[in-house]
Amino acid sequence: MSITATQQTNNRVVLSSDHAAIALRLVIAAHIEARGWVAVDIGPTSPESTPYPQHGEAAARRVASGDCRFGIVLCGTGQGIMMAANKIKGIRCGVCADTFSARMIRLHNNANMLSLGARVVGEGLALDIVDAFLSAEFEGGRHAARVEMIAALEA
Repeated sequence: MSITATQQTNNRVVLSSDHAAIALRLVIAAHIEARGWVAVDIGPTSPESTPYPQHGEAAARRVASGDCRFGIVLCGTGQGIMMAANKIKGIRCGVCADTFSARMIRLHNNANMLSLGARVVGEGLALDIVDAFLSAEFEGGRHAARVEMIAALEA
């Protein structure tokens, strides 16, 4: 069963990117808003070159603080901004280029952030990936102990 944003206690999703992914980020923000999520777009807005680590960090801090339930970050490949986001305590961000992985990082890894590569996936696939990520719920059970092990690595 798919859970809609309005059924969540925190339906805010922070979005950020580097300059390479602004256009796709804006499409994703509109898409999730149409599905009942609150898109908290923290930029950038200028097409001038900008370093992805600062944008990955800023989005991750919004999720780690509890201000936003999820985060979606984008850069050219999705890899660099994902690495930056994962440096923030409490963040579990995965880069996905398919819907199966996006669903599984929520179901098994309790990921709270999704990373996409604007130069890797097209708009239609990106929206499907976002939907798979946002509609999946952590299964808990045997996976909870593994997520706790990941969290322990931050200590």
